[in-house]
Amino acid sequence: MGYHFDFSDLWGYREVFFKGIWLTLFLTAVGCSLGIAVGIGGAASRQYGPKWLRVIVGAYVEAIRNTPFLVQLFFIFFGLPAMGVKLGELQAAILTMVVNLGAYSTEIIRAGLASTHKGQVEAAESLAMSGPQIFRHVILVPALRRIWPALSSQCVIVMLGSAVCSQISAEELTFAANFVASRNFRNFEVYLVSTVIYLALAIGLRYLFRVIGRYVLKMSWE
Repeated sequence: MGYHFDFSDLWGYREVFFKGIWLTLFLTAVGCSLGIAVGIGGAASRQYGPKWLRVIVGAYVEAIRNTPFLVQLFFIFFGLPAMGVKLGELQAAILTMVVNLGAYSTEIIRAGLASTHKGQVEAAESLAMSGPQIFRHVILVPALRRIWPALSSQCVIVMLGSAVCSQISAEELTFAANFVASRNFRNFEVYLVSTVIYLALAIGLRYLFRVIGRYVLKMSWE
C-alpha cells in the first residue's frame, strides 16, 4: 500500500507551530541562562566552599543526575502542590530545566575550575588582586573557555529535552506537533516537520554558543 504524502495542510497550522517554536526558544533561553548561573554557583561551592555546603550541593547534583527529567518535571508540577507550592505549566517547565541543567553544569564547570593551575592564582595574589577579581578573571573565565564545548552540548540537550514539557501541557514545539496531529491525522508529515525544526534549532543553538565563545570568551575555534 502506497502512502500519499501531503504537507499542504500543515500551512494552515503555521501559527500553532510558530507559537511552539517561540515557547521552546523562550524556555531554552531562560532555562540555560539561569541553569548556567546555578552551575557556576554550585561549582564554586563544591570546589571552594565549606564541607557542609559541598555535601549539600553534591547531594543535589547526584539526585538530579540520577533521576529522569520527566520524573523531575512531574515532581515539580504535580508533587509540589501537595506542599502548597503551585506552579503554572510554564513556571514548572522553566524551574525543572534550571534545576536539571544546574546540576549537570555544576560538574562540567567544576572540572574547569579544578584544572586552574595554582601558580596562576598565586601570581594574581602577588598583583594584589582581590578574591572576586581572581575568581572572575583568573579562574572562572579561563575555566569556561576550557569547558565551553561540553557546556554548549549540555544546553542543546536541555533544549531537546524541553519536548518532555508537553506532558504538562506547556505549549512548546512538541505540544504543537501533537495538537496538529490530533487535528489532521497526518502523523508522518507533522512529526517529520517537527523533527526538522528541532534539528534546525539544535544547529542554530550550537552556532550561537560558538559565537558567544568567540566574541565573549575570546575563544579560537579550529
